[in-house]
Amino acid sequence: MRLLHTMLRVGNLEKSIAFYTQVLGMTLLRQKEYPQGEFTLAFLGYGNEEGHTVLELTYNWGVDTYTLGNAYGHIAIEVPDVYATAQAVKEAGGKIIREAGPMNAGTTIIAFCADPDGYQIEFIGENHVRV
Repeated sequence: MRLLHTMLRVGNLEKSIAFYTQVLGMTLLRQKEYPQGEFTLAFLGYGNEEGHTVLELTYNWGVDTYTLGNAYGHIAIEVPDVYATAQAVKEAGGKIIREAGPMNAGTTIIAFCADPDGYQIEFIGENHVRV
């Protein structure tokens, strides 16, 4: 068994694809419209679906906003340098919602940004200690 993908519902598929590809550096792996179901799926990631867990963006036609709720947390992306990544996201027009620095009650360096729909993405350094 392996984890295949995480799905997020998005209000503007083109804007979200641009964020994940241009700001976070993912590749659009595939995209397909489902007219009978009135939705479009886009799969993005840092590697192919055969060997990597990817992100599925679901656009339900005609729905432009969602209530995120308070149960969902975040997506975590391992990066070589959290400070440099946060700066690059800012320079690319992304929104940093927690500046790079040590996590609360720990020493692991993290930062957070938000995607166009408000989903949080955590950047965590490659040398973090797994608990």
